[in-house]
Amino acid sequence: MKIFTVLYDWALRWSQKKHAPYYLALMSFVESIFWPIPVDVMLAPMALTRPQKAWRFALIATVFSVTGAVIGYYLGRYFYDVLTPAIDAVGYQSEMQMVQGWFNQWGVWIVFIAGFSPIPYKVFTISAGLLQMLFWPFIVASLIGRGMRFFLVAGLMKWGGKRMEEKLRQYIDWLGWIIVIGALIAILVFR
Repeated sequence: MKIFTVLYDWALRWSQKKHAPYYLALMSFVESIFWPIPVDVMLAPMALTRPQKAWRFALIATVFSVTGAVIGYYLGRYFYDVLTPAIDAVGYQSEMQMVQGWFNQWGVWIVFIAGFSPIPYKVFTISAGLLQMLFWPFIVASLIGRGMRFFLVAGLMKWGGKRMEEKLRQYIDWLGWIIVIGALIAILVFR
């Protein structure tokens, strides 16, 4: 089933649009609060199709992701009781409890790890506020983690160029299904 090739082609088309940087900024912002689709889905094709602007795109993603993280932090800090039904509705309650345990164990390092890794960052932004983590260490860890991730993605696409695009196209469906299966296994293991 070639579903990921179709999605990949769609992302490449959108990445070339005039307003793509605005879409990237919006997606980066909302992904840190509630959006389930990772920013890399938009950032990678943009850096691939316009490598001369790859660093600018990574900066946009970082700044707007951390700005969204601030909103997530304050939502967790002041509105968690109001958000609980929405968190339950999307099935993140058990993840929130697990993340709270990680915060107790790892502190600010968990924000850095979540910012860099592909795990749902929004859960950590809201949890940081809920657990009343110190604001400035939260911001610094978010900037470093998110910045490293987005600049790495942009750099790989810029470096790989046309060869990277051809290889991605060749293996995109395999990679997509591996990620889906990996996510399902992670969900089963952590539940």
